[in-house]
Amino acid sequence: MRVQAGLRKERLDRGIKARTDDIFAIGSPREIMYLTMPRVVVIAALFTFPLLKDFTGMYWQNVMMITATIALLALSWDMLHSVGLVSLGQALFFGVGAYTTGYLNYHLGISPYISIPMATVVGAFICTAILFPVLRLRGIYFGLITFALPLLMMRVIEATKILGGTEGMSGLTPLPGITIKLYVIIAVALVCVFGFQRLFDTDYGLVLKAIRDNDRTVIAAGFDVQWYKAQALFIAALPATFAGAFLSHHYQFVGMPAFAMDYSILPLASVIIGGPGSFVGAMLGAFILVPLSEFLRAFGTLRIVIYSLMMLIFVVGVPEGIFHYLKRKYHQFERVVSIEEVEKK
Repeated sequence: MRVQAGLRKERLDRGIKARTDDIFAIGSPREIMYLTMPRVVVIAALFTFPLLKDFTGMYWQNVMMITATIALLALSWDMLHSVGLVSLGQALFFGVGAYTTGYLNYHLGISPYISIPMATVVGAFICTAILFPVLRLRGIYFGLITFALPLLMMRVIEATKILGGTEGMSGLTPLPGITIKLYVIIAVALVCVFGFQRLFDTDYGLVLKAIRDNDRTVIAAGFDVQWYKAQALFIAALPATFAGAFLSHHYQFVGMPAFAMDYSILPLASVIIGGPGSFVGAMLGAFILVPLSEFLRAFGTLRIVIYSLMMLIFVVGVPEGIFHYLKRKYHQFERVVSIEEVEKK
């Protein structure tokens, strides 16, 4: 919309937003609906989709499974980014979780109802132990280490023939039907979103934010920054290792593709599109990017060009991410006023 000379656009908070920005004091059912409606609609849509199996077909049910998996990896990436750790290798967490549950189920015969939780926790601990020595690195240096580790793990498995070598481990115990699996992984993703948000609203979360903003100040305050980063790394690894373990039993196979670059690139792209720092944005980006990639399969290798254009559009046009943009539009409205009226204010 073009604004005439002498006029400008003014952005104002809606009444309920202004009253409840810091203190949640809800005064009417209308205001309750205003605050809860977006959450209710999204959650209802997610939990309704698995029931539409006859309408969508098994193909799109499986796409939803992959989408939720990438969403968990994106949430893991956003959690690391929230404490100043930029990861370029989410495939490390995914692959470690996948191989851990594969070993427990294939070699030890442990039920997936036990092996998946065990692989989630043990895999997160393994990843934390691997990355603990490099937590002192900052920015791109930490990212380069995480980028190289999945490739290193693939070469080690290929060279030593351990854990099935290049053939992997097949015939893992299957999980129940696709509907139950979708409900489980969607529920886990929602728990991670709201859990991470609440975590950063606590005093502990404030310390993690301070480490991201200025770790030298946190050190001067007497906190052990590396220990806090290790804790955050363990927490961030949990959804990613769970995603690897769960998807392995979904496909009943685990192999070197568990360390594929797709599990590193797609989560990062999802966060860029959705918007970092909110966790909801990371999940939203995954639910936009993955289904879109399935629609673009007909374009073959041309879809890489489309991906690149999308990334360019979002980085330049909506640098805050689509979630922050939609949230701002929902809580604010714009009006055109004269410059003289603004100056009087």
